[in-house]
Amino acid sequence: MRILLIGDIFGRPGRAIVKERLPEIVREHAIQLIIANGENTAAGFGITPALAEELFDLNIDVITTGNHVWDKREIVDYFQMAEGDGRGPARRVLRPANFPADMPGRGVYQGFKGKIPYAVINLQGRVFMASNDDPFRIVDQLLQKIDAKVIVVDMHAEATSEKISLGWYLDGRVTAVIGTHTHVPTADERVLPNGTAYVTDVGMTGPYDGVIGVKKELVVGKFLNGMPVRFEPATGDVRLCAVVIDCDVETGKALSIERLMLS
Repeated sequence: MRILLIGDIFGRPGRAIVKERLPEIVREHAIQLIIANGENTAAGFGITPALAEELFDLNIDVITTGNHVWDKREIVDYFQMAEGDGRGPARRVLRPANFPADMPGRGVYQGFKGKIPYAVINLQGRVFMASNDDPFRIVDQLLQKIDAKVIVVDMHAEATSEKISLGWYLDGRVTAVIGTHTHVPTADERVLPNGTAYVTDVGMTGPYDGVIGVKKELVVGKFLNGMPVRFEPATGDVRLCAVVIDCDVETGKALSIERLMLS
């Protein structure tokens, strides 16, 4: 199976380049499963039901999120649509699984591509971020319940050491541990010794003529004077960052991981 995981889609520029470049990526790399982090799709802060549906219309299978998941209030109602029978597209939008259990939404999705079962787990780090449940122990609990060999983990975290540690902790137990959140792509993609594909951060899909997606003059000004400012998405030098993972569906082990950055 060929899996594509697209890094944090930032605002309208990020959505536009995904719409433009995704078909050729799918064609050239024979992609079968598409996962995207969508927590920044709404002008950089949060995701709305309409934007989730827009991504699903591009044949994205599962949308992960992170610390910005609650920035748009209407996403709570969308998550509640996924409760009950657990069906419908809302079920394929995740929030980190190590958030408090009584929060809306879920942190894991299990589905099929053809006859191949797969699972996607969304986690959030705790170092330099909100104090949620332990992602290491939460993922242990989830893996006991998952009936699939192909398992992709989106680790949305600030600290590189926390992400790397989770990669080693899950090596051989999941297909891939892919880091998101910092919006800066790292060049450490590799398949760990026991068959888990890993990268510390896949990078942002959005405008690079700014500061992690925001207009540079606004962020530079905030550093200079410390005054509050309303952040707005940048628009220039838009790039799509992603990784392509090739895996054995019988064992769930990764065979390769390739980093993409497209203008």
